[in-house]
Amino acid sequence: MTRPKKTILKRALLLMTVVTLFFLVFTGRVIYIQVGKEVGNQDLHAMAESRWTTSQTIPGERGTIFGRDGDELAEEVQSYTAFAILDENYEGHVENPEETAKKLASYINMEVGDLKELLTRDQFQVELGSGSKYLTLSQKEEIEKLELPGIYFRGEKKRYYPKQVFASHVLGYTSRDMSEAQMGLEASLNDRLSAKDGSLSYQRNVKGIPLLHKNEILTEPKDGEDVYLTLDTQVQTVLEQAMTEVEEEYSPNKMTAIVASAETGEILALSNRPSFNPNEYQSITNYTNYAVSDRFEPGSTMKIFTLAGAMQDKVYNGNETFQSGTYEVNGTTVGDHNQNRGWGEISYDEGLQRSSNVAFAKLAVDKLKPSRFYEYLDAFGFREKTGVDLPGESSSLIAESSALDAATTAFGQGTAVTPIQLVQATTAVANDGEMMKPYVIQKIYNSNSKEYTYEAEPEVVGNPISKETAEKVREKLKTVVSGEHGTGHAYDIEGIEVAGKTGTAQISKPDGPGYISGHNQNIFSFLGMAPADDPKIIVYVAVDRPNLEGHESGSAPVSKIFNPVMKQSLSYLNLSYGEVDEQEVYEEDGIEMKSYSDIPIQEAVKDIQDLGLRPVIIGNGDTVKGQFPEEKEKVIIGEKVFLLSNGQLAMPDMNGWSLRDAKRFSEMLGLKLHHIGSGYVSDQSIEKGVALNEGDFLTIELKDPEQIREENEASKKEEEKEEEEEEPQE
Repeated sequence: MTRPKKTILKRALLLMTVVTLFFLVFTGRVIYIQVGKEVGNQDLHAMAESRWTTSQTIPGERGTIFGRDGDELAEEVQSYTAFAILDENYEGHVENPEETAKKLASYINMEVGDLKELLTRDQFQVELGSGSKYLTLSQKEEIEKLELPGIYFRGEKKRYYPKQVFASHVLGYTSRDMSEAQMGLEASLNDRLSAKDGSLSYQRNVKGIPLLHKNEILTEPKDGEDVYLTLDTQVQTVLEQAMTEVEEEYSPNKMTAIVASAETGEILALSNRPSFNPNEYQSITNYTNYAVSDRFEPGSTMKIFTLAGAMQDKVYNGNETFQSGTYEVNGTTVGDHNQNRGWGEISYDEGLQRSSNVAFAKLAVDKLKPSRFYEYLDAFGFREKTGVDLPGESSSLIAESSALDAATTAFGQGTAVTPIQLVQATTAVANDGEMMKPYVIQKIYNSNSKEYTYEAEPEVVGNPISKETAEKVREKLKTVVSGEHGTGHAYDIEGIEVAGKTGTAQISKPDGPGYISGHNQNIFSFLGMAPADDPKIIVYVAVDRPNLEGHESGSAPVSKIFNPVMKQSLSYLNLSYGEVDEQEVYEEDGIEMKSYSDIPIQEAVKDIQDLGLRPVIIGNGDTVKGQFPEEKEKVIIGEKVFLLSNGQLAMPDMNGWSLRDAKRFSEMLGLKLHHIGSGYVSDQSIEKGVALNEGDFLTIELKDPEQIREENEASKKEEEKEEEEEEPQE
C-alpha cells in the first residue's frame, strides 16, 4: 500500500472517530434533556407552557350601594374612552384631521386647534384627552353619529353616582377607576365593597387560537358585597333641594341636617353644605361630614335634656316663677339672650317658651344640682360617641369644673357636642324614654354566597327618662312652637303638631377666648319631632352664619329646611299628623285607586283623567286586564296610572318619565330594569313600538331637567347655525 493511501485511511478513521464521539455526546445530551427536561437553569416544560399557554383577567364588580327603596346610589357602570388611529397603513385611520377636529372637539371638551395637533402627530394612535374618557353610552352614540373615520372606542368600568349631589358625605367616593376609595362608606366599607378579580388560563396555537381539548384553569371572580342603606330617596331628595335653596339664598358658612326615625334610630336623610358631586371629586372643598364630625356648642337645643332631667326628678314646676334677666353663679353673671334684660318675673313654662338662659341655669344648679345634672348628660349619651356606622365620628367636650359650667352647659354654652349625639338623645324623648342608637347601614348582601352577611336591628342604648316623663316633655316642647311666647313659631306647620326647641349658638373665636360677635354671627338651629303626641320623625337642622336681611331672624333659613322636610317626610311615609282639612288629606295622603279590571279602556282613561291622574295605555287592546298602581293603593294628583290592555304589548315612549314611573312600568311587565343617571328618562334601549316579553332587559338613561334644557338649547343653536350655513349667499 502506498504511503498516500495510508495517510488517507488514517485521516478517515480519525474523522469517523470524531463524528462517532460527537454523535454519542449529542445523543446522550438529548436523552438527558428528555429525561430531565432542563437546559442549564431553564425548565423546558415551563418554557413550553409559558409559550403555548395564555392567561386573561376576569374582573369582578365592585359592590353597589343602594338606598332603602332599592335605588342605586353608587354603582359600577360601563363607560367608554375615545381614541384615534393615525397610521395611514391601517385601514380605517383618520383621513381628514382638520375636519375631524372641527366636528369632534365640542363633544370631548377640547379646543379645535389642540385636537388637530393631536390628530396630525406621527404616531400609530393617540388618546384624545380627559374629555374623551368615561363617556356615557349616549355620548358615545352621539359621536358615532358623526361617522368620523379613525375614531374608535374601548369599554371600561367606572364608579358612578347616579344621583349626583346626594348624601355625598355619607357615600364618599372612589376614583373613577375604583383603584382608591376616599371618604364616607366607600372608604370605611372598602374591604366589603371591593371585588377580587378572577382569571382564565388555556393553551393556544402559534396563531393564538385556543387548542382543542385544552386544559383550562378558571378562577372565578368575586364581586364586592352590596350595601343597603337606611336613607330614603324621597326624603333625602327633599332635604337636598331645601338645603340647596337655602345655600343659594343665604350663603351660610356651613349647614348640616339629619332626618331620623324616632322609633328605630334609622337615618332617613343626612346632608351638609358645602357639598359635592362624587362624580367630580377633584373639585371637593369640604371633606367633613358635619353631622358626625363637627363638635360645637349646641345652644338652646340642649335645654330639651335639662328640662327632661328636671321633669324626671320631679323638680320642675312649670307654674313656679323666677326673676329673669340675670343670675349669679359663683360670682359670674349668667344672662338671658335679650342683652340680659329678661322679661321680669315669669313662670318656668314661659321661660321655656322664651328660651330663657336664666331659667335653665337655675334648673341645673338650684333644682337638679350640678352632680345630678351631669348624671343626666351621661344618661343621654353625651359623654360617649354614638357609634353610628359612619366614619369620622367626633367625641364631645363636656365642661364640668364648676357650678358655672353646669349652668352654661344647661342652656348649651361652654360644652361641645355633635349633631348625631343630639339626635340620638332626642330619640329618648320621642320614643317614650327608650334611646335608640342611630345607624345608616341596613344590610349587606354577598352575591357570591347569595346571603346577607349583615343585617341591622334597632338597638336601645339607654333609658334616661320614663315614658311618662317623655310625654310631659313633648307637651312642653309643643308650646315652644305653638305657645303665645314660643320662639319656634316659624316651625308651626299647618296640620302638623311639632314639638321641638330652637337654638342660637355662639361661635368661639378661633384665636383666643370669647365668642365671635356681630349680626348673624351665630349657628341657628332647630331640633324637632312630629307628630308631637307619637313622634315618628326627628329632624335636626343647623345653619352657620347665614347672611340675613336686617328684619330676618335666624329661624328663617332653618325653617325653610325643617318645614318642607318634616312635612314631606310625614306625607311620603304615610304617617298621621293630626286634624287636617279634607282637601289637604286628598292632596297629601293621596287618591285611593279603584279596580279598572275588565272595564273598556276608554272608560277607564276618562275616569282616571277626571281624577287628575295621567293614564298610560300598554298594548293595543280595548279592555283593561291589569293596572298599576293596584286597587286601594294611594296616588297623588299628576301621577301616572298604567293600564295593561288585552292586546299585543308594545314599548311606549318613556321620554320624560321619572325613575319611579319607569320602575312601576317595569315591575308591572316583569322587565329587568337598569338605569344610568338621575332625573328624567332621556333615552331607552328598547325603542317605542317594539313588542315586549316578560324578562326583557330594559336600560334607561336619565338626565336632570337643567341638563336636558341645556342640551336642547345647544341642539337648537347647532341647527340654526347649520341653517345659516346652508342659506345661499347673495
